[in-house]
Amino acid sequence: MRPKNLALRVARTALDKGARSIQILDLRGKADYADMLVLCSGNSTRQVSGIADAVEKDLLRSKVRAASVEGMSSSQWVLLDYIDVVVHVFLDDVRAYYDLEGLWMDAPRVPVPETSPRSASRPKPG
Repeated sequence: MRPKNLALRVARTALDKGARSIQILDLRGKADYADMLVLCSGNSTRQVSGIADAVEKDLLRSKVRAASVEGMSSSQWVLLDYIDVVVHVFLDDVRAYYDLEGLWMDAPRVPVPETSPRSASRPKPG
């Protein structure tokens, strides 16, 4: 799967799990460790681990396995490394502290759709 498509799929899965402030940073030509970073936030450690777990399971269905997963035990910051795409799922205060957006301020952003096709097709409770 191409890095941009993988990053967009991760963003859609995270969005389906209620992730907030999703950003995809295009690091091609700027970093040697990844082409794309996906950053998102959860409201609680439970949600952070739930988002990360959903991303992992969704990609495994397409036989895409993370090379490394870090931080699941505390779930304040979970990192999923898919070699070309690195996913960071944060609690807000941890995200603000490390400020990866600021570190990569000059990296182009890939637009993330505000709704995922999966969540848009679900009936709304009413």
